[in-house]
Amino acid sequence: MRWWKAVGLAGAAGVVATGVVVVRAERRRRAYTPDQVREQLQARFAEVATAEEVVDAGAERPGRFAAGRARLRRLIRRD
Repeated sequence: MRWWKAVGLAGAAGVVATGVVVVRAERRRRAYTPDQVREQLQARFAEVATAEEVVDAGAERPGRFAAGRARLRRLIRRD
């Protein structure tokens, strides 16, 4: 068998393997009912909404870095 035949067979095997992976993923994706998909999306949205609330609450604190700035100013004035 010549080397180019081996390379061609390896390429064909790669294409077939990729197709199998794609078909399996598609079957898994289509196995969900619309209600299950809706529930998952609503759960993800709820997680994101609570995470944004936590981030927003942390950003609203006034003077968050005030102590650090004051210390830095004192260090700069000593020079």
